[in-house]
Amino acid sequence: MDAEADSRKTRGLTMQKLMLWMIALAALAGTALNAQSLTGTWQGTLSPGPQTLRIVIKISIGDNDKPQATMYSIDQGGQPIKVSSVSRDGSTVKMAVMMLNGSYEGKLSADGNTINGTWTQGAPLPLNLARATPATEWTIPEPQAPPKTMAAEAKPQFEVATIKPSQNAQGFGFTVNRSGWLITHNTSLTDLIKISFGLHPKQITGGPSWMESDKYDVTGKPDTEGIPSIRQLMAMVQQMLPDRFQLKFHREKKVLSAYALTITKMGIKMEENTSNPNGLPGFGGGGPRGLNVGNATMAEFAEFLQANILDQPVVDQTGLGSKRFNFVVKWTPDASQSALGGARPEGGTADANPDAPPDIYLAFQQQLGLKLESTKAPVDLFVIDHVEKPSEN
Repeated sequence: MDAEADSRKTRGLTMQKLMLWMIALAALAGTALNAQSLTGTWQGTLSPGPQTLRIVIKISIGDNDKPQATMYSIDQGGQPIKVSSVSRDGSTVKMAVMMLNGSYEGKLSADGNTINGTWTQGAPLPLNLARATPATEWTIPEPQAPPKTMAAEAKPQFEVATIKPSQNAQGFGFTVNRSGWLITHNTSLTDLIKISFGLHPKQITGGPSWMESDKYDVTGKPDTEGIPSIRQLMAMVQQMLPDRFQLKFHREKKVLSAYALTITKMGIKMEENTSNPNGLPGFGGGGPRGLNVGNATMAEFAEFLQANILDQPVVDQTGLGSKRFNFVVKWTPDASQSALGGARPEGGTADANPDAPPDIYLAFQQQLGLKLESTKAPVDLFVIDHVEKPSEN
């Protein structure tokens, strides 16, 4: 009897395992079918303002049997944009585009040929997608060739630099165009010093109040062909300041409260960028409380944080050297942090909004694998000895 009971028990366990395997296989098959139903080319129009943008999203099945996608904004040059994730749950389709700090959510129609949804990149905008056929598919333009970079050994200067009082007090800009020209908007002399010398405002001392209050638009043409590296760009601005603002300064060392940027025990969670080792880093807002970072070393990221976000200097102690990364980080700023990292949520604090991102310290750990730790460190003070308003162009 005992042997027969054991045999029945064994057969029962075997049947249970078989049923579990069948359920698992059915779930996998359902997932695969869901993914396959999305494959193809989808297109629709986005209207962020007076301009209408045609959006194309190509979805395929990757090596892991999961959907993967590439996005194109064909009226903005057609450069491929990697879609970080694609998923379908019933009729709900979701996509995330990390490099744009954007996301999409929509409902797939019963016939599987349209997705009506919303693109969110800061403010939500309607984006209804239709499955394209060879006859209706929009042509994706050939992407522009990457701009030529300046020779690494070059020591450029500005051949021409135009400095004009800003006529529009809104916003802030510091960019380099495809011809290598520097273009700034609504920047103060303090901004130019911070960016070109990689300083926190607390490291700059002395000088008149107009250094901060007077805003300028600067256009600078390098005397050397190509896109400068960040160090070449900083050096050009450094050379311009004594010439046009009659800037004279000296440096002093002082131990200040600072943040040390380090790696958590779990390791980094950022995507390494190996495609443009000599290129410029990019820092931009990507919606409320969001920061998009592209092609940046941790030293460059630390300089950006101390110049624009945090209330103390930042010392890079990650040991990641010249490695460059792409990432997006979202946090809820407190009163001491600049609005450049994202406007504070309505209501004022993360506690007032249960859906708000965490504070910057926890966000760095959870999203990037980085820590900001309070410390004391010797830093350079940039002492202004003499400065004048800019000379005529």
